[in-house]
Amino acid sequence: MNLFENDALYALLRMALDPECSPSFFPYKLNDAEWNVLHSECLRQRIVGIAYRAISHLPKNQCPPLGLVFQWASEAETIRGHNKLLYEETATLTQLFDERNRKTAVLKGPANARLYPDLFMRQVGDIDLWVDGNRKDVVSLLRDMKFDIDDDGMLSTHHVQSHLENSNISVEFHYKPSSENDNPFTGSRMLLYLKQKILIAERVHEGFYVPSIEFALVMQLAHIQWHFLENGIGLKQLVDYYILLRHSTQKNRLEVSSKLKSFGLWKICGAVMWIMEHVFGLVPEKMLAKPDECRGKILLAEINAGGYFGMDLQKQNDSHYFVSWLKRRARTVRLFPFDPVNVFWHEIGYWRAFVRYIPCRIKKQRISVRLL
Repeated sequence: MNLFENDALYALLRMALDPECSPSFFPYKLNDAEWNVLHSECLRQRIVGIAYRAISHLPKNQCPPLGLVFQWASEAETIRGHNKLLYEETATLTQLFDERNRKTAVLKGPANARLYPDLFMRQVGDIDLWVDGNRKDVVSLLRDMKFDIDDDGMLSTHHVQSHLENSNISVEFHYKPSSENDNPFTGSRMLLYLKQKILIAERVHEGFYVPSIEFALVMQLAHIQWHFLENGIGLKQLVDYYILLRHSTQKNRLEVSSKLKSFGLWKICGAVMWIMEHVFGLVPEKMLAKPDECRGKILLAEINAGGYFGMDLQKQNDSHYFVSWLKRRARTVRLFPFDPVNVFWHEIGYWRAFVRYIPCRIKKQRISVRLL
């Protein structure tokens, strides 16, 4: 996309996320080709449902071509149906664990979606459900509850993965409230904080428990950082973060801001705050830190180039696994100036995971430099 199309997309997002969905946020009149580019970018970034809220409120003379409007409306309606199903399944899961007297809390997903101006506009993925207990305890409980967990679902160090039989929705059952960051020093401090915060999750009227805004701001910033350093992060995750900040109080923000340096999240926070200002127009009073334009432009360029979780760049790199591996290692070198300490520890984390997966590689007779 060119600069004009990027600005138009950002204006469309600002309008969509405005409680009143005021057309004053979108002063553009686009031609058919430009609307098709915007729609393709929304698909690539998984924000079709969000953008459609703005499309449905535009004056007739600013709307996309009629055929594209119908297509967009159909996609948004599908997303609405998926959201309803995800809310229902999350509430059902919560009830199942309540009957076992086991604490749970929803991380991201429906916990974020319920904060949007329209509860059904966010494109959904899987369910991330924290379950109180250590790994052995949670796995034993899940098997006792007849959840199917295969070997691949056991590879992570912070969750196990399963699927709901009736809806085929993927569920990550977290026994740690975060994937941490790869720095063992800052990561351990952050994890201790999140463990304390998640124990006071509150039940909401949708039928499940959600953690506090402070928890969400820390955990999801760490999530953004980890994926940015791994393969890439998408605009959808930044929309989520904007929504969290908009629902935060000054007290929430002061508490989180005071802890970001000790959690190793200060540099990524400055980059995210610049995007909050540049893309979403977030006012300074709602920010956690001073916007870092230099790092923010690097982060936004990666988002624009890679799409949702960097999937576009991964597809480009999939021609040969060794070439792909070399490109990813080269990306690590390229990102080193962004945050030398966290980039270093993230690369150490890659090699730790590589060694940890060796027994599984042997079992599957898969010899590769890629992670499974």
